[in-house]
Amino acid sequence: MKININMGSIDRIVRAFAVAPAAVVVALIIGAGSVAGIILLVIAGVMLATSAVGFCPLYRALKIDTRSHHGSAPSRSV
Repeated sequence: MKININMGSIDRIVRAFAVAPAAVVVALIIGAGSVAGIILLVIAGVMLATSAVGFCPLYRALKIDTRSHHGSAPSRSV
């Protein structure tokens, strides 16, 4: 199975080290058991998963590609 990588390294770093932790902190502040807290924890999980894989399905639907095209591989086998 091939996954087309559509996320650049800066995008992946921001998701993993800024967006996901911020979502977790806000979820804990408002209550992790509340509906909003659970939604924020799911968002944090999605951010971590997409940054780990380098592929964002929403980016594909919107035809967004944030990776540098200077020698980067267009896809990888999983």
